[in-house]
Amino acid sequence: MFKALFKLVAVMLLALGAAGGVVLWRSPDSLYTIQEWLNYSRFRRYDDIISEAGRKRQIDPMLIKAIVWRESSFHPEKIGRNGERGLMQVRVAAAREWAKAEKVDDFTESDLFKPRTNIEAGTWYLKRAMQRWSAKDDAIPFALAEYNAGRTRVDQWVTQTDMGGKATADDLRQSIPFRSTRAYIDTILKRYRLYKQRGHL
Repeated sequence: MFKALFKLVAVMLLALGAAGGVVLWRSPDSLYTIQEWLNYSRFRRYDDIISEAGRKRQIDPMLIKAIVWRESSFHPEKIGRNGERGLMQVRVAAAREWAKAEKVDDFTESDLFKPRTNIEAGTWYLKRAMQRWSAKDDAIPFALAEYNAGRTRVDQWVTQTDMGGKATADDLRQSIPFRSTRAYIDTILKRYRLYKQRGHL
C-alpha cells in the first residue's frame, strides 16, 4: 500500500516537473516565468485594478502591467531617485495634474502608495501621452519615452530626427541619446509582447 502511494506521488511529481519544463521551454522569457512562479501573489495581486484602469482609459491592461513590472516590480511602496512613487512610479506633479483633471479634491502625496490611486494616476498620464502621439505609426514607443523622460525631451528628440511630423517610432528610437530610456522602452515592449503572446496578464 505504502509503495503504491509512493509510486503514485513520484509519478505525479514527475508529471508536474515535465509540464513545468514544457511551459518554460515554450515561454519567450523563462526567467520572468520562474520569477512569476516564485512570487505569484505579488505578480498577480493588482491584475483586477490594472484591468479596470485599462477599460476606463481604453488602454491594453497588458501594457499597463508591463509598465508596473518595469517601474516597481509590483512593489507599491517603492520610491524612485527623483521622488517617483508607487507601482507606476508616478511623480507628485503628474499626480496633482491627474487629481485636478479628475476632480479628486482630497488627494495627498501619500495616496500614491495606494495601488488603485497610483495605477489610476499613472494610466491617466499614459493615456494623455498616447493621445498626444496618436498620429504616429506606433504611439506606444513615443508615449513610453514621454512617460520615462518627459514631454520636453521627446519633443526635442523628434525635432532631432529632421523628419518633423513624419518621424516614426524607429526614427525616435535612433534619436534618443539616453541608453536608459531606449532600454526602458525595449524592456516594456518585450514584456508587453510576452503578455500578449500568452493571452493574459
